[in-house]
Amino acid sequence: MRPDVAAQKPEVQLRSAGGIQYELYRKKIKQLHLRVRDNGTVMVSIPLRTSLEQADAFVCKNAQWIHDTRQKVMAKAARDNADLPDKETALACFTAMSDQVYPAFAGVLGGQKPTLKVRSMTTRWGVCCPGKKQITFALQLYNMPPAAQIYVVVHEYCHFLQANHSPAFWAEVAKLLPDWKARRELLKK
Repeated sequence: MRPDVAAQKPEVQLRSAGGIQYELYRKKIKQLHLRVRDNGTVMVSIPLRTSLEQADAFVCKNAQWIHDTRQKVMAKAARDNADLPDKETALACFTAMSDQVYPAFAGVLGGQKPTLKVRSMTTRWGVCCPGKKQITFALQLYNMPPAAQIYVVVHEYCHFLQANHSPAFWAEVAKLLPDWKARRELLKK
């Protein structure tokens, strides 16, 4: 693909069908795709040769699914953001947990604790950047049970040993938390 073509972003068009406003994207794809974002907005991607009428019909056909999904997404967002502490309070909580886990990783980290950060995240509980020796935790993790919180802390620390989610990574998690699967399930409720 030519660099000038690769740099072009898909053009977005705002449309409405059946009382539903949506963002329309034309892309080099084979099928129509529909997505409801975390903020409740609707995104439709269509193949380059698909007509606007087909896109509108697709939205109308899926109107009930869009409505139901919006309700679920908005309820989840309200639940996730309910009674969230300020970042400093959450950081203090995660720092205390990190201090418990750190000794098992002190050797690989050269005796230097990683930098810890907290920010609002809707799709992840934590992110580890081994090169920066930094872990960022989701503010929303604060509202999860302590057993789930410590699982996320251990999970992110294990990325200093294994950058991926290979069997070797999960073996490292299991060394510290043999019941990690049950703890991970707590995050899904």
